[in-house]
Amino acid sequence: MVNRVIAVTAIALVGLIITLTAVAALSDSQTVPLSGTVSTVNVDAYTDSACTIPCTALSIGNIAPGSTATQTIYIKNSGTVPMTLTMTASNWNPSNANTYLTLSWNRQSTVLAAGSSTPATLTLVAASNTGSLTTFSCSVTITGTQ
Repeated sequence: MVNRVIAVTAIALVGLIITLTAVAALSDSQTVPLSGTVSTVNVDAYTDSACTIPCTALSIGNIAPGSTATQTIYIKNSGTVPMTLTMTASNWNPSNANTYLTLSWNRQSTVLAAGSSTPATLTLVAASNTGSLTTFSCSVTITGTQ
């Protein structure tokens, strides 16, 4: 009887190990690091709210497929007239990265008064399937237009 209990326990334990191994094998994650350059036209970008540290690059870190990552920067209109803000992402590397990734921000078409600044949140959304994409970069241009 004791041998039968040991045998049943051993079979149950082996089944549990096989199940856990199968689940681990089916679970896969992939992260894609964001890096990019920032340039500005008629406005300035900063990493701090006091607008003293220029923002010339983005580095959100790793983002898993199906996830969203954000980074806040600060935009300042150093000019003497109000500016309408726009942001574009270009020069994707690899060139098909924007098939899997979308970069946007919450200040598109915002009018920024002369001499004022505003926080801007850039949002990167990764598709649930990022294909073979493992790293990417892009150029971000923030423009202020009269």
